[in-house]
Amino acid sequence: MNPETKRSGLAALTLGAIGVVYGDIGTSPLYTLKEVFLPATGVELNHHNLIGATSVIVWALMFVVTLKYVILILRADNRGEGGALALTALAAHAVQQRPRLRNALLLLGLFGATLFYGDSVITPAISVMGAIEGLEVVTPTLKPYVLPISMAILVGLFLVQRFGTAAVGKVFGPIIALWFGVLAAIGVVHILRQPQILAALNPMEAWEFLSQRGWHLFAAVGAIVLALTGAEALYADMGHFGAKPIRLAWTGLVFPALALNYLGQGALLMGDASAIENPFFRLFPSTWVLPMVVLAALAAVIASQAVISGAYSMTKQAILLGFLPRLTMRHTSASESGQIYVPAVNWALLAGVIGAVLMFGSSSALAGAYGIAVTLTMLITTVLTFFVIRDGWRLPAPLAIGATVFFLAVDALLVAGCAIKFFDGGWFPLVLGLMLFVMMSTWARGRKLLMESLRNEGLELLPFIESLALGGAHRAQRTAVYAVADPSLVPQALLHNLKHNQVLHETNVILNVVFHDHPTVDPNERVEVTPLAPSFWRVLVHYGFMEEPDVPAALKLCEAKGLKVPHFETSYFLSRETVVPTPGSGMAHWRERLFAALSRNSSGVARFFKLPDNAVVELGTRVQI
Repeated sequence: MNPETKRSGLAALTLGAIGVVYGDIGTSPLYTLKEVFLPATGVELNHHNLIGATSVIVWALMFVVTLKYVILILRADNRGEGGALALTALAAHAVQQRPRLRNALLLLGLFGATLFYGDSVITPAISVMGAIEGLEVVTPTLKPYVLPISMAILVGLFLVQRFGTAAVGKVFGPIIALWFGVLAAIGVVHILRQPQILAALNPMEAWEFLSQRGWHLFAAVGAIVLALTGAEALYADMGHFGAKPIRLAWTGLVFPALALNYLGQGALLMGDASAIENPFFRLFPSTWVLPMVVLAALAAVIASQAVISGAYSMTKQAILLGFLPRLTMRHTSASESGQIYVPAVNWALLAGVIGAVLMFGSSSALAGAYGIAVTLTMLITTVLTFFVIRDGWRLPAPLAIGATVFFLAVDALLVAGCAIKFFDGGWFPLVLGLMLFVMMSTWARGRKLLMESLRNEGLELLPFIESLALGGAHRAQRTAVYAVADPSLVPQALLHNLKHNQVLHETNVILNVVFHDHPTVDPNERVEVTPLAPSFWRVLVHYGFMEEPDVPAALKLCEAKGLKVPHFETSYFLSRETVVPTPGSGMAHWRERLFAALSRNSSGVARFFKLPDNAVVELGTRVQI
């Protein structure tokens, strides 16, 4: 690749990162500073506190986002991928010699991943409402229309998800780049009017502000943390854009624009305390407010789109890692495999978002619910990263422990600041996360019990197929592929085929699909082919948790290893287990019933593995757990 092409590719990725990665944190100026000076925080609106609060916001962005995420966390890539589950897989791999610790980290990471879904409900609601509330600045008579307009935009956003985001995605970057440009420019205008706000760039002002708060410290921090929501997106979207474009976007545009805008809002409030009713929109002349409401609404929709798409990707990863049952997934792009639409997740998120809007009614009320899920995720990320850098990278213990203790202290302060808002709405994303955690952990535990039950009742494969060599069964001149979870046991579908149809195929393939805890698998290592006995083969197909399973395509690779699986002469035999909950030592009975319900409603194996509809035979079996 020549340098010119390389530069243009980097520029395109950087622009894309601005649009997708930073939409969430980029809409935080809509409501953050207003929340800091609410009566509940105990922070009086005066020049001293304006400088101090603004300083805390700017330096929080520096320490938490720049130092922790941009410099440190982005180095923890799992073969180029990031996000809660990718980091969990890295940490679990780093301590794989300690099974108990590994299981604890898996559960911790899983809980962190479920909190992302809570964020995916709150972000669209608070971003869109915060933008549309600018109408109240145009004229107070428009206040009754804020809620219905917000709901209409949100419903429309979820309704168009089925069509994909490829076309809209092309304009995400330029719109958000314009948004950040406007944030910076209007901030500079007000800083020039009140240059004393630049004292906020002194970190001692932040320290003095925090140290003077006393017990009100946590309330103030709970509001300031709103400026950091969206920081996790830097890491979660690393696989889409790469670390370098994300770093360039942050240091070159996003961080300077955010800092200038928060300083500008502080400067505005120094000259006009009445602007606290909505300091963001009051930054602009009255003739600019309506166009800014439109631009803010576009930015909010883009921020919402980023977390919705992230929820789809997180769901796909969770399914492939064994934490969720198979769900129907539709691809919305012929060229981009990562662009997917998950109907069940889409409608569940829409229900949650509408419920949040109706329950809370304003961006200020939603701010009470916002933050606790994000800060807990940040805390979990810090814990998992310690095991990656200490056990995986083998960095010196003093360095790993020192960095971890520093960031844990910052994260703990942020969590404590949000925890006091628990009864003001903070419970909402936590309840959502806990419900999903119970469901996902139940599914993982249930699958393990199911495999144990099948293993205890199953027949060893090799002795069984050796006995078939004695003959007796009629031979069909076709290829049979038996998909199994345990390739050492006789497939239930093979037993049923012999028992009921008294037929054995000319070529029999025992197929096992293995999903790994790393994002991708080398195409040269996709399939393993092992001859077992005359007419019997074992095929292992390997996928990473970010890849799209396509069994027919993988079986074509077997020909180079001595096994030909003809597309039009192959039948796929699947065993569909009906789970029967029984009292015992497996799981609590209610969890067994939940697992059985999830199992009944999971998407079919045929669609999940892209098997041809006219070549699939499903045979059922009842399994007690």
